[in-house]
Amino acid sequence: MKQLRAIFLFLTVFTFTAFSADRPNIVVILCDDLGWGDIENHGHPHIKTPRLMQMAEEGIQFSSFYSAAPVCSPSRVGLLTGRSPNRAGVFDWIPGADPDKPVRSSRQNVHLRKEEFTIAKMLQEAGYATCLSGKWHCNAMFNSEEQAQPDDNGFDHWFATQNNASPSHENPKNFVRNGIPVGEIKGFSAPIVAEEAMNWLSLHHVSKPEQPFFLYVAYHEPHEPVASPPQMVKRYEEGAARNHDEAQYFANVENLDAATGRLIDHIDRLGYGEDTLIIFTSDNGPETLDRYKRANRSYGVSGPLRGMKLHTHEAGFRVAGIMRWPARIKPGQKNDTPVSSLDFLPTFSEISGAKIPAGLELDGTSFLSALDGGEVEREKPLLWAYYNSFNGESHVPTVAMRDGDSKVRAVLADLKSTSQIDAANLETVKAAKLTDFEIFDLSKDLQEQNPLPVEGSPLPGKMQKLYEELLSDSHVWPAVEKN
Repeated sequence: MKQLRAIFLFLTVFTFTAFSADRPNIVVILCDDLGWGDIENHGHPHIKTPRLMQMAEEGIQFSSFYSAAPVCSPSRVGLLTGRSPNRAGVFDWIPGADPDKPVRSSRQNVHLRKEEFTIAKMLQEAGYATCLSGKWHCNAMFNSEEQAQPDDNGFDHWFATQNNASPSHENPKNFVRNGIPVGEIKGFSAPIVAEEAMNWLSLHHVSKPEQPFFLYVAYHEPHEPVASPPQMVKRYEEGAARNHDEAQYFANVENLDAATGRLIDHIDRLGYGEDTLIIFTSDNGPETLDRYKRANRSYGVSGPLRGMKLHTHEAGFRVAGIMRWPARIKPGQKNDTPVSSLDFLPTFSEISGAKIPAGLELDGTSFLSALDGGEVEREKPLLWAYYNSFNGESHVPTVAMRDGDSKVRAVLADLKSTSQIDAANLETVKAAKLTDFEIFDLSKDLQEQNPLPVEGSPLPGKMQKLYEELLSDSHVWPAVEKN
């Protein structure tokens, strides 16, 4: 693979890169379970992320950046569609399913359907080349004709896994390239994923240098099962880490930082750097240590925020948000205006001229003004409805809303936690009422420890209205009769 990239780099000496400033290239780099507090940029006392530090110095860093959900699959679907993942029927993480076995649960039917409008489809229709490298996790039946695959959702080239790298980040065996299983690949997942993206980009640079591109790079790190380069692990074992597993986690984050740096350097070498918007973020907050059997290396932290992955408190979905675009973004900016991965699709439409279908109900809005240091004008607040949220002790359905500096949370009373809405439980979900409202002022209370008076506030009513609209538009899967 490295020899192939070297050949591509040699060929680029004879190729002039031309692109229009009106149609910038777009790169989205997504981590898996990276906590808000896991990077040097946000004050982690030990983990070194020099390339993310450099990226922030050269661009803008958002301190109030949000993912579309506090768990992987719906977060990715929201990112790609610009809509709450509930509208697409993806309410929780998607377990893998064997297409050759009988469907025994409606969750096995869950996938990002072909008829959904995605960023990749939008940009592909606008003349962009599109590539996915890394974790897909938007269907149950991966690499099967039974459900839509990445190419059905707009990707010209895809190199992906259904969920995690297996058996771990080291020497993974479960990648598929454009429908063909690759087999075991020596090395670690983040560099492998970045290398694929670089090779694709080199080939694109030689064959169609004037065509703008969209590159979606989805690392598996630092999701379990964690495995990291021994030399990096050793440095943390001899220094800051309290044990080998923590050293593995620290090194895992440093390794994805290094892979990101190599990818950015490659983009710059090919001459694309000036007019390429690069975004670095995460799908949700950090995993809780030992929450499940294989989570023994989940030493992620949430910094000053309350909660972890699966929570609808801030740490569940407030994540890193770093952007670099030398032609547009002035270096060294910091911005606290709330921005979400739901905003990617409308923003990319605005900067590329790509068209959004008339009447499509979006939950995001363009954040282009924020790249110039301004704020984002939202028609409606950010809303999360997660029916299997965790509060540290048990699972409970909750709804959360961010409106300006205000954060609102509520519980869906008399509803058991569920990972799915289908024909069997739809009426029960509809009958559940929002109760136990809590309101926090995040400008003063990041830990969400001091709730404000609810009586007299218009926020619960506003959230109730938004939630009812979302529920009425959520995709409902058919029920499956269990044998």
